[in-house]
Amino acid sequence: VAAAGGGDAGIQSPAPGCCAFFVARKRRYCKMSVAAGRALCGEHAACSGTGAPVANERRRIVCPLDSKHTVYEDVLEKHLKKCNAREKSKPAYYVRDINCGENDDLPSKEQIVALSSLSAEEMSALISKVQVKSDGLDRAEAVLELRVLSHPALQQELTDPSNGKSALKHLQQQASIVGHLSTYGLLAHKSVTHECGAGRGKLSHWLWRALPGATRGVSFLLVERCSTRFKVDGKHQEGDVDFRRLLIDIQHLHLGKVPQLQDKGTSVVAIGKHLCGAATDLALRCLMETLPRHGTRAAAPGLAACGEEAPGQAPCETGTGPTLGIAITLCCHHRCSWPAYVGKEYFCSQGLGPKEFDLIQRMSSWATCGWRRPTDQVPDNGNEDATREERASRQGGVEWHAEEEMEAIDHAAPCQAEDQISYGRSRAEREQLGRLCKRVLDEGRVRYLREWGLTARLQRYVEAGTTVENVLLTA
Repeated sequence: VAAAGGGDAGIQSPAPGCCAFFVARKRRYCKMSVAAGRALCGEHAACSGTGAPVANERRRIVCPLDSKHTVYEDVLEKHLKKCNAREKSKPAYYVRDINCGENDDLPSKEQIVALSSLSAEEMSALISKVQVKSDGLDRAEAVLELRVLSHPALQQELTDPSNGKSALKHLQQQASIVGHLSTYGLLAHKSVTHECGAGRGKLSHWLWRALPGATRGVSFLLVERCSTRFKVDGKHQEGDVDFRRLLIDIQHLHLGKVPQLQDKGTSVVAIGKHLCGAATDLALRCLMETLPRHGTRAAAPGLAACGEEAPGQAPCETGTGPTLGIAITLCCHHRCSWPAYVGKEYFCSQGLGPKEFDLIQRMSSWATCGWRRPTDQVPDNGNEDATREERASRQGGVEWHAEEEMEAIDHAAPCQAEDQISYGRSRAEREQLGRLCKRVLDEGRVRYLREWGLTARLQRYVEAGTTVENVLLTA
């Protein structure tokens, strides 16, 4: 961080007890507190107000394990032993890339092409394939049913006027997911609820609130790959509920080695809200292939691997297993990957392969990218509310809020120019094609779960006005 003089008009002097280091990039003084008798905070203690090193001060250096923080040079060795960025011993349930799938049939560099490089005839042929495959689905499943449910446990929050529009949309989604779990009778079993991509853990929190008193002995296993602020875990430190969080990427998670799941007879209910792209496939494989099972599974007819003429797969260890139920909302199909995708067998049985998968997953972004306009299309007049209204008017009246914008960034479709060639099709037609691509990709996931003996289905769990990613996978 560079420092400079802070004598410009309008720049306030350092507050009493705060650091006197001027941050040029932010055009203000550092706001960190300082020790008694010192003018600079720990981060800036080795610099003067102009950025020059201070004589006789303990020298601070960048931590070699994490460049985001600094440490006194004379205590570096001690710091490295306790630094949060140090490599820690892996738990027993960490098995590297166990859920990543096979990558021996990846498309070659020559096969990976941009949509813009396809001729009009090639694009039309690809679109025809997608339309034929989607039309080939069971008629009852071709158009996903809209089932917007709720649950009394969230009724008070849903009617609380202090909740803004953004918070209300999240509550409506959580209420519908809990409502579906209740409809399927998954709240009446003593089980371990496994939340994939848990984030703050709000979905598990509401599910716990919805449980009848007789089943308060259930456990919750929240899996997230990075630390999250404002977690709700603290609300469950006391009482008989067991809220446990695993800080691990789900691609490395072996559920069968998690202590909570090693007892025979333990049932698992898997939940997830907007599990992004390939994370859904990683979670499904983790559930179905790393938990202990009994019996055999014969290969389903017509689901041979790519390049094979007959479904002569060897039986694998399976059975209905401990997975009691699944409720995962899907999103970001443009972030799916062929190695992780669990629907390869179905995909290949339809005459599609890695090359088509790469194109279809990119075309899936057409379904949602129209909802996310680049911010530079709206002139910045210095008024946040006016700018927000302008964006809303240009997006069909959809009003944006800070939390929704952050979620949109996290789950943003690429919408790059090379993938937005219209080929004479309107925006509405491209959005419909994007939805068909999502539908084909999701059908592979449904078939995968059915192979394992689960009754899987897709449905819309909220209106598109609540979230455009409104498809729920249940099993």
